[in-house]
Amino acid sequence: MQQTGFDGHLYIQKQSEQISKRIADFGGKLYLEFGGKLFDDYHASRVLPGFAPDTKIKMLRNLASDVEVVIVISAGDIEKNKMRGDLGITYDAEVLRLIDAFRAIDLYVGSVVISQFDGQSAACSFKARLESLGLRVFLHYTIEGYPYNVRHIVGENGFGRNEYIETSRPLVVVTAPGPGSGKMATCLSQLYHEHLRGIKSGYAKFETFPIWNIPLKHPVNLAYEAATADLDDVNMIDPYHLEAYGKTTVNYNRDVEVFPILNTIFERISGESPYKSPTDMGVNMAGFCIYDDEAVRKASCDEIIRRYYTALCDRVMGHASNEVVEKIELLMKQANTCIEDRKVVCASLERSASTENQPAVAIELPDGRVVTGKTSALLGASAAALLNAVKALCGIEKGTHLIAPEIIEPIQKLKIDLLGNRNPRLHSDEVLIALSICAAQNNSVAQKAFDALEALRNCEAHSTVILAEVDKDTYRKLGIRLTCEPKYQTKKLYHKR
Repeated sequence: MQQTGFDGHLYIQKQSEQISKRIADFGGKLYLEFGGKLFDDYHASRVLPGFAPDTKIKMLRNLASDVEVVIVISAGDIEKNKMRGDLGITYDAEVLRLIDAFRAIDLYVGSVVISQFDGQSAACSFKARLESLGLRVFLHYTIEGYPYNVRHIVGENGFGRNEYIETSRPLVVVTAPGPGSGKMATCLSQLYHEHLRGIKSGYAKFETFPIWNIPLKHPVNLAYEAATADLDDVNMIDPYHLEAYGKTTVNYNRDVEVFPILNTIFERISGESPYKSPTDMGVNMAGFCIYDDEAVRKASCDEIIRRYYTALCDRVMGHASNEVVEKIELLMKQANTCIEDRKVVCASLERSASTENQPAVAIELPDGRVVTGKTSALLGASAAALLNAVKALCGIEKGTHLIAPEIIEPIQKLKIDLLGNRNPRLHSDEVLIALSICAAQNNSVAQKAFDALEALRNCEAHSTVILAEVDKDTYRKLGIRLTCEPKYQTKKLYHKR
């Protein structure tokens, strides 16, 4: 079982205190740009064991009465139907999902901003749709020369063209469905308009990675580089912080590169800049909440390996370049880890080799045991591995049939005869439905196995082939951390998602 090494409760306390301090420092109003994911930060939960995926939301709920949420989406992303890869939904659909999620926990969503607007028809349609749902929508326009032409940006034809977002609470959380949406520009535009109206306000960034007060090459910071390898983000020493305070801190290249421009924008808006370095801008207390450095290092090295396999598969599918793969290979070397450190890789490859290279899947259980599943006439390897895993957890003999053949056979007949599938084997989701049916028929063994599925959360798994999307999605929903070898089961050119 993975060892915890991060104090989530302490983090919520410290982060809340720092945000409240920033609000007071700026005279009662703070625009807080949220980097990364708010509701489901699984990257943070993997590399900082003890950090729950919803830790940030729990922190915001501490400040709920002071919070107003502004969601920013780029008009260009709406136009090109940009997808959120982990959820498989478009950015505009993600805006609606975020609004529902915020409302479900009683956080006030004040408005939506469509940024980088230049008359895009899809953006206009989305605006009309949001307004029909009773939401306030503001347009922020593409600004020529942004972010370098500061004289133009901080003026009537720059930020001055943007619609002023009317906010009513001291903490304005600015978030987005993904990177590149225009969160920072939205915050700066608001500072400009607030200053014109004589309203005191400030800006800060809610950051998690890189962690500024741990070493540059600490595995948790390297894991962040692996996660953003496709964005060309690079961790680096913050030279401005070193010059101003004589202290070494870690930031990343984009914030360091843009800091002189931001400083100039701050000075042009209000006459002075509140910050001496990009590290100053961030609100990030994560480094103070690590209590077991070895556990965090191990978790981060595991994540780098997982990111490496993801990049390898993305390259095969045409979603990643050789440069991304090579960058993560270098990060693995810097973290002093390798694919052999992932137990399920060797186990799955050995099982495949013993079955004439048929697909195989290995799952590492919480107690460190590794079970495998192979492809058979009835089940795909991912489905077989799930059943073998719950059998092992429950102490059920491996040869025991959890699902009666009379339940499997009608499912196969449905798939082939009525739905037109060529593959009769059950996928992971189908085998779980079949297992639940058996459990409902007073089959105590099946019920015991079904109840054990929850224990698979945070387990590691590896497949010797790229799995179908339905299998990957089932493993994701079960909380199993899956990687795949970068090859398909067949040599066909078209593979169903």
